[in-house]
Amino acid sequence: MVKNDFISFIHGLQDEICAALEKMDGKATFREDRWERAGGGGGKSRVTANGNVFEKGGVNTSVVHGDLPEAMAQQFGVSNSQFMACGISLVIHPLNPFVPTVHANFRYFELYEADGTLKDSWFGGGADLTPYYLDEKDGIHFHQTFKNACDPFGTDLYPKYKKHCDEYFINKHRNNEARGVGGIFYDYLRPGESKTAEELLAFSKANGNAFLEAYLPIVEKTKNIPYTEEHKSWQAYRRGRYVEFNLIHDRGTLFGLKTNGRTESILMSLPPVARWEYDFHTTPGSPEAQLEEFLKPRDWTKTAQ
Repeated sequence: MVKNDFISFIHGLQDEICAALEKMDGKATFREDRWERAGGGGGKSRVTANGNVFEKGGVNTSVVHGDLPEAMAQQFGVSNSQFMACGISLVIHPLNPFVPTVHANFRYFELYEADGTLKDSWFGGGADLTPYYLDEKDGIHFHQTFKNACDPFGTDLYPKYKKHCDEYFINKHRNNEARGVGGIFYDYLRPGESKTAEELLAFSKANGNAFLEAYLPIVEKTKNIPYTEEHKSWQAYRRGRYVEFNLIHDRGTLFGLKTNGRTESILMSLPPVARWEYDFHTTPGSPEAQLEEFLKPRDWTKTAQ
């Protein structure tokens, strides 16, 4: 079954990612909290903090099921339905300002009739990079890795899902300022005439498996770059934008809080330190101003000139 295959995949991916991040950090390890959902199912939240490389991070999996919450029923326009949702979600906030923050999630949802018959199903997911300082080649590497993962399933997919990502991870209240340099984002990929459930499963697996290849080389390259308090101050300022997006616009965060999800797991995505400064502007020509230029949508898969 697609459901069981995907559940096995996310648990294996959780183990693989946590082991790789622990090895990269060399100090901090992941603490695991297993939790149960009152309505059915549960999850494994793994968090790390105060490492040599990673200041805070979480790699969570969940498999929940039962009666469809009222908020979801209204959203989908159904009643008296059962559901199953499973997925992996991660956010990593590094210590060094030259190492980017990263986010990824891959999920699968099934909706059932009252008698248990499968009514609908879909996949969603993606990954995006939020740097504070950026070598253009690192942005290219991140995007190219996910393009390589998408292309075997259709060369039209990466451009489409890259555009979705650019349009989703923006702070609309900040004049549509991007949270970071994007990546890919897709949702509601349903089995149909163009793709079978097995093909969509393979696509999700390919992108999940691309995460470490996309991120770890950037971490290895940047984790030992010397930094100053001014660099940390800029990192905290940009993290403030990350907080604003997650609490004001992110559908997953808002939905989880409105449906009595596990708050500790939902807010795992927030950085340990952030700051806000009234009417702040970067200095023209500075590395910080260059980062603001990188936040504008662009084709990252073109070779840097």
